[in-house]
Formats: sequence, structure tokens, C-alpha cells
Amino acid sequence: MNIIERAAAFLQSLCALAGRTAWDWQQCPWCGSTVTIKHGSYQRRPWFLEGREVVRVQRHRCHGCGRTYSEQSALLIRGGWYAREVRRAAVDHWQHGGLSLRRTAEVLRSWMGHQERWLQWRPWATELGERCYLTASTVQRWLDRAGQQAQASVAGQLRGIGSAQALGTDGLWVKLRGKARRVVLLVVDSVSGLIYPPVVATGEESAAPWRRLFGRAQQAGLDLDAVRGVTSDGALGLLDYLRRSLGWVHHQRCVWHVWRKVGQEIARAGRQAAEGLSAEAARQVRRQVRAELRSLVRPIVDAQSYVEAEAAVAQLQAHAYGAAIAQFLNELLDALLVYRLAYCQGLQRITPEWYWRDFRLRLSHGRNQCSDQRLERAALVWAIYHNFEPTQWRCERKRHYRRPGQSALQAAGAPPGQLSYLDALGV
Repeated sequence: MNIIERAAAFLQSLCALAGRTAWDWQQCPWCGSTVTIKHGSYQRRPWFLEGREVVRVQRHRCHGCGRTYSEQSALLIRGGWYAREVRRAAVDHWQHGGLSLRRTAEVLRSWMGHQERWLQWRPWATELGERCYLTASTVQRWLDRAGQQAQASVAGQLRGIGSAQALGTDGLWVKLRGKARRVVLLVVDSVSGLIYPPVVATGEESAAPWRRLFGRAQQAGLDLDAVRGVTSDGALGLLDYLRRSLGWVHHQRCVWHVWRKVGQEIARAGRQAAEGLSAEAARQVRRQVRAELRSLVRPIVDAQSYVEAEAAVAQLQAHAYGAAIAQFLNELLDALLVYRLAYCQGLQRITPEWYWRDFRLRLSHGRNQCSDQRLERAALVWAIYHNFEPTQWRCERKRHYRRPGQSALQAAGAPPGQLSYLDALGV
């Protein structure tokens, strides 16, 4: 089952469990016999969002097989001190709200027990009832279990959803405990924005982690034979992997990373041109040289065709301080204009850098995770959340959405409807 089918099946099971009547519970779940009797009951005292409640659980005994069973509830989790709604709220507060584990536990603890911050929300109230002791470690355990569910659902997760031909890749370096550095590798459908399950590696300079990333994406449902182009920042490990395993795939260099490298060279050329001048004269010369070089570089990066790009490179080469920059861009000319090919329609010019904006809010650059396994499970949960969560309708000052109000799954042709990422994670 793909992720949509898995979420629908889980939600249907919860609705079916919530809709069972007293007559339905007279049927034995072990043998199917309806010759049963009530066999006592016991009480549970779980925490709900409204506070702690006493719940009576009825037991039954089957005359056919002699086994006993208890009535189940969609609200309760077997062996748990907190109701299902509390677990779902905790995962959603951390994932969607961008809170830390400690603050997530604090907010829910205050809400359920009418304590701590509740007294700041309602200063005229007094602390009443039983205190709640929900801790960050409990929230971490719930998140890790959700990550285990996400890890178990990798196989076939996006099978039959979309048909990616243009991809974007990127990596984010994080720090774990003990000063260990790891990189989260990501591959995204450039057209729909669908994220395939990410991986965590010790580095990105070899082909092995990229082979693992694309292998996991293929396991999730990506057809590698249909891929035509990949956008990246020029990581050597990815280039090696594409050359060895995906020789038919075109590689597009990220223009944002190219501009960052060229910007350093332009600044160096400005300093070189201003050597030996007074402060005011040096400032004017640096400003003039930088403006001239930027105006010469822009036609190369934004060229409509290869002929225009070559002509712009020749003009940059003729500049007194543009030879080194022209040589650098001339070597990347083929990779800069791949997105112009009709064969690579839909390929973006930049890597999916903006995806990490939301990822950082929840992971604090990975410091909340103790190991590679926990970091990878957290990344898998975040990827499922992103695929289900619709973008906002309104545009920000520096951020615009290509499909306002639509999720990546909806853009890929598989709208989740009323299903949420919590259903997909089985929380």
C-alpha cells in the first residue's frame, strides 16, 4: 500500500472501532462466537486534553473458546497513560508548531492539568485537580515510534503517485551529540514538490550515500528509468553516482550556488582593482568593478540559448578582471543550461534549499537527536508531514508558493482529502 492507502486504512479502522456498539462487542474476536457473557470490568485513568478521566472498560468471556477479551476504544491506547488525542497533539505540536520537545510537553502539560502556563493564560484561576507530569522524554518516545512507523512504510510509500522526470537534490549538515556531524540527503520531485524518503549519511563526497538515497527513492516508488534531469549544488559524490549508474540523466548546476561562488570571485576582483588607492577612491572602484562584473555574469547565467551564453562569456573574458570568472563559468556552461532543454522540461535551476527552512525549526540542527537512527526517523516523519501538509494561501514578502493551498500529494495527482500525516504514521 502507498501512503494514501495506508492512511485511509488506519482512519477507517479507528472509525470502525469508534462505531462499535454494545451488541457488536458480544461477538468474540478470537472465534467469532456470539455466545458470550460479561466478565467483570476494570478502570483506567488516562489523560485527555480536557484532563484526567476515569474510564470503565468492560470485559467479556466467550463460552465457545473460553477466552476473555476487553472492549477497545479509539480514544485509548493499550498500556498508555495518555489518550490518543494527546499523542497526536504532541506529534503535531512538535512537527507543525515547530516547538522543542520540552516546550511541547510544557504546553500539553499546562493544558491537561490546568497548571503552569495555564495560570498565565487565566490569571484569575487557581491550580485545581491532579497535576500532570508529561515530560519531554515521553514526547520523544512517541515521536520515535512515529518514526519507526515511517521507516516501516518506506517500501511502496509513493508507488503510483506522480511520475517524476525532473528531480532536485540537496543535503543538510547537522550536529548530533558528541560533536558528531551527519548530513541528511534529500531528493524532491521538481514539478510537484513531492519528497521521497531521505537518508542520513556521514558525508556526501562519495557515491555510496547517493546510491542509497536513490535506492530508497526507488523502493518508495520512483521510476529511475523515467528520470531525465537532476539539479544539485555540484556534490562530487552525486556526479560520480550519476555517471556510473544513471548515465542518461542530465545534471543541472544550481545557479544559487554558482552565484555564491562567483560572488566571492567578484569581491576578490574588486579588492584587486582597489589596491593602492585611498579609502574613498577604493570604495568607488570596488563598487564599479563589482557592478560591471555582475552585469556581465547575469547574461551568462540567464542566457536563453547556448549561443547567447558563449557570446556573453566572450564579453566577460574581455573585461580586465573577468578572465578567471569567465573560465569558471565556461567550464559550467553545459550544466547551467540543462533546464532549457525540452527533454528536461520542469527541471528547476536551484536545489530545494527552502525545504530545510521548516526542517531546522523542529530539529534544532539535529541536536535533539542522539543517534543517526533517530535523526533519520525524524527526517522520515518530516518528509511525510511535508507531503500531506498544504501550503498557505497567502504569499509572504520573500516567499511565494507555486500552488497556494495545495499539498505535494495533491500536486502529484493524489489529493489526501481529509487524511492527515498523523493517519499515515498510525499515531
